[in-house]
Amino acid sequence: MTNQFQLEGNIIPFIPEGDFYFAKGVEAYQKRKFDLSLKWFKKAINDKPDNPLYQCQASIVYTEIGSYHNANQLLTQVLEKHGENYIDCYYLLANNYAHLGLLQDAIKYAELYMEKAPDGDFTEEAKTLVEMLNLSEEDDEDDWMLEEEDDLLIYQETAFYHLEREEWEEAIAVLHEMLTLFPEFSQARHEYHYALFFIGEREEAIELEEKYWSEHPDSLFSCMNLAIFYAYENKEERLTMCMERLDNVYPVHEEQKLRLAVTFTQIGLHEKALHRFRLLRKSKLKGHPSYYRWYSTCQYYLGMEQAANDLWQEGCKQHNILAVEAPPWKRDN
Repeated sequence: MTNQFQLEGNIIPFIPEGDFYFAKGVEAYQKRKFDLSLKWFKKAINDKPDNPLYQCQASIVYTEIGSYHNANQLLTQVLEKHGENYIDCYYLLANNYAHLGLLQDAIKYAELYMEKAPDGDFTEEAKTLVEMLNLSEEDDEDDWMLEEEDDLLIYQETAFYHLEREEWEEAIAVLHEMLTLFPEFSQARHEYHYALFFIGEREEAIELEEKYWSEHPDSLFSCMNLAIFYAYENKEERLTMCMERLDNVYPVHEEQKLRLAVTFTQIGLHEKALHRFRLLRKSKLKGHPSYYRWYSTCQYYLGMEQAANDLWQEGCKQHNILAVEAPPWKRDN
């Protein structure tokens, strides 16, 4: 998505007299000196932490530099405290969620904005955004709505079973058949590429995933897969490109959060991984051996050996498959 927001022309025009920090932040923004602008806005917020105007403008700068999660935190705070007086925040949230690839959330906030401000400054932009997202929605793996299809559910559960156990050949067989029957189910395609890579068909897996990503540049799954592939293949420049995207992504759904935490662990960014694992709700993920496998690995390589062993033992009690395999850090030695 291209950024719908340009501060110049759309900035909330009221600037309190004598507010030096805020005025300097606006000036720096208009010169596109985003880092400097953000420093001034932070000073303004520190001076008057309850001023919603300062938070809104800081959020726009965060959006410009791709820190969508930080932007959304500020906007959510404004809505919680000031609600109907800052309706434009709904559109800003929609725009940020679109950048993050969270289409349902983007649509929800865009529609809220249009409902609350039918003649607002960004009504046309919101309408356009919703139209674009509705067209893209069928390609988003998280919004696939076929839960009532018994056959698809059976395939999903079977593929999940083999993938979580790293049984790549069995997973590939199931996923290949699944893609034949349900070719539009994009998550199966990404899982197929992932299993293909770890069975040894690395070149083919990378080629297929790169082709998909070129056609669907907002695909979070593609970006995560390619980050792992590039790390294993020592393609540093391409890995850096993926990391610039993933650093600013904070998914809503727990399984997506887990997949991102696992990705950071697999590519050796253990500090980032630990932060993401700590954001997870463990109660939602006890059925995932990968939670225990990769969280404990992350802890181990950060020097938290006791915590890693404790978590691994807990995982072994939950999942027989872990009880019969060595922890990843012992396999690496």
